[in-house]
Amino acid sequence: MAPSFLSFASLYGVYLRRCFASSGLTSQSTDIDDETTIHLWAPKPDQTTQERKPVLVLLHGFGPSAIWQWRRQVQFFTPYFQVYVPDLIFFGNSMTKSKERSEVFQAVSVGKLMEKLQVKKYHVMGTSYGGFVAYHMAKMWPDKVEKVVIASSGVNMSKADNMALLKRSNLENIEDFMLPETATQLRTLTRLAVSKRMIAMIPDFFLNDFVNQLYSENRKEKLELLKGVTLVQGDDTVKLAPLQQDVLLVWGDQDQIFPLKMAYELKELLGKQARLEVIPNTSHVPQIENSAQFNNIVKGFLCGSF
Repeated sequence: MAPSFLSFASLYGVYLRRCFASSGLTSQSTDIDDETTIHLWAPKPDQTTQERKPVLVLLHGFGPSAIWQWRRQVQFFTPYFQVYVPDLIFFGNSMTKSKERSEVFQAVSVGKLMEKLQVKKYHVMGTSYGGFVAYHMAKMWPDKVEKVVIASSGVNMSKADNMALLKRSNLENIEDFMLPETATQLRTLTRLAVSKRMIAMIPDFFLNDFVNQLYSENRKEKLELLKGVTLVQGDDTVKLAPLQQDVLLVWGDQDQIFPLKMAYELKELLGKQARLEVIPNTSHVPQIENSAQFNNIVKGFLCGSF
């Protein structure tokens, strides 16, 4: 592993933390119970009492920690919302002694965090794995969670969908690309997740730096998280409870992780309160690939302008 001063991933991580800090957020850690500590980026305590903005919680996907996935949203949304960006359990510096590994446990943990921070009501936005967590938070606390944004998240994923994803990846196991250990595996993940295919031009040593810096910590626990994700038993037996809240689904039309057909299916399952916005020429990370359009769509939904 390259020293941090020679690592582009480490240097870029410094830049990302400065972006979060310049947006008015501070790095904090909170013990939510005797077993679990959650790291998050949040407004300074004095800001939460002085400002009366609505609250927005951002939940990252499976992969690097939150700062790598939400930079452009933090910079865009902090003038309009009090933004809270937790690292989910076993990402970043969030840890637990509990043996629980499901997305429901992640949802309960974030809910406890917001209660500890004395935040009574909030919007929640989750991307990919974070969308699973956002769904369960909204389901468990309809009195606390106001509007819900689920981006590129196959909450309705079945075993058949899982097998189709493996076929698209040409790999035998989900962890081979969701938790890459080599430059080749990271190329596979990027090919599926990003519509702009420049990954072939990037040298292996550069990609290996990202693998070492961003994917090597807590591998055992993250493998357990992957195995803990709830899959429905079959395409004909999907049982997903509708949500009481207004729900916005945001999807890239070229998503190869959770194809667009899953978005239309999810919209029907979530009920009349759900709407779907599709961003063209975009894959699995629309908040990064097409951040301007993504941010404006979400802002319009949360602020009630469409």
